Amino acid sequence: MASASPRPSHRRSLRTRRTLVVSAAAVAAAVGAGVLVMNANANPTVDLYHQVLPAKDGWAASGSGTTGGTKADAAHTFTVSTRAQLVKALGSATDTTPRIIKIKGTIDANTNDSGKKLTCADYASGTGYSLSAYLKAFDPSTYGKKAPSGTQETARKAAQDKQKKNIVFRVPSNTTIVGVPGTKAGILGGSVLVQNVKNVVLRNLTFADTQDCFPQWDPTDGSSGEWNSNYDSVTLRGATNVWADHNTFTDAPTFDKTEATYYGRKYQVHDGALDITNGSDLVTVERNQFLNHDKTMLIGSSDTDSTGKLRVTIHHNLWKGIVQRAPLARIGQIHLYNNVYDITTVNGYAPKYSLDSRAKAQVVAERNVWKTPADAKVAKLLSGDGTGSVAGTGNVVNGKATNLVAAYNAANSKKLKTTVNWTPALTTGLQTTVTSLLTDLTGTTGAGTLS
Repeated sequence: MASASPRPSHRRSLRTRRTLVVSAAAVAAAVGAGVLVMNANANPTVDLYHQVLPAKDGWAASGSGTTGGTKADAAHTFTVSTRAQLVKALGSATDTTPRIIKIKGTIDANTNDSGKKLTCADYASGTGYSLSAYLKAFDPSTYGKKAPSGTQETARKAAQDKQKKNIVFRVPSNTTIVGVPGTKAGILGGSVLVQNVKNVVLRNLTFADTQDCFPQWDPTDGSSGEWNSNYDSVTLRGATNVWADHNTFTDAPTFDKTEATYYGRKYQVHDGALDITNGSDLVTVERNQFLNHDKTMLIGSSDTDSTGKLRVTIHHNLWKGIVQRAPLARIGQIHLYNNVYDITTVNGYAPKYSLDSRAKAQVVAERNVWKTPADAKVAKLLSGDGTGSVAGTGNVVNGKATNLVAAYNAANSKKLKTTVNWTPALTTGLQTTVTSLLTDLTGTTGAGTLS
């Protein structure tokens, strides 16, 4: 992938993700204080592009709420189907003029302004980088256990910068980006960056196979070193009032199991799916599908991220084929309710844990549903460092009400705390009965289920 000629698996990665098959059953959309159920094809006059986050629908409803670009005029309403058109529609990240961007079809981020396909070899061209030379330069048996530096590391960074300029899309404040129904709308191989801006809406989009052509070897990461990549499908960094609704996040069609192993570690080209870091605040993540991914959602970039921020609501999402970080939460006040976790190994993605509360995170997890294999241990559904809290009741494992924290604490020395310093109040759509939640969310979440 990151050599003078692209690896076969990465050529395959450029294919468009096959659309998820969804039923014609109802789309559950949180409205007001309840849940309005409407057929996905029943109301063609619904204006997705001007919809705003309903009142009390999670943390993003705080303050003046999250409205995105609903006030956009005709001159700032765009329909785009190529990378170049998307870049033009986004404009400057510092321009706060409300804008609505309708994505029609799948945009391949690894293309140039003329629409020509770009490969990892194209980004490496002229930098002096080659994977074979990099592997030779930093072989742990000769280079040792220190951070890479020198000619090949400099060349790797240069090649990575070339790719970054092409695949990272910076979103300005007061922006709504929505996939046009029925067009398989989304971004392939791209990274949407919402950084130091406010009031952003992302809906009805598939974010697929965001790859870093040039992962860095870090021999100091863990006991054996790791390959680390650089791009999330969506990154919130210092962002405020963001609503992510009815999107699909997936590594497909390039699954981690197809990647090579170097120095005894997987050559990891995928980073996060949706990461919320660097003091981001007032975020609602609802009715998305997170599929086929390892490190899925990080809340808080480090144990010293911003105290008083990182307030995030995560509800009615489907997680399947997820290894870890669903989410990993630090510091903030995080509310998880009515999510479904299908703990099944899919396409080689074997689950480690679902929820990790650490660095004094204050998590309320209530009325979520886990579907696990018969031999799975409930104690392994959670994780923590001994400082994080997980409160909440009504969680269900394989149809049975289960105290997840008690199971985890019984098996671990670093206990999860069971009390938090806040009480959720923004809980639109919270269902107290979760009997049919797995079936309901399978057909009504993710991209392609809004019309």
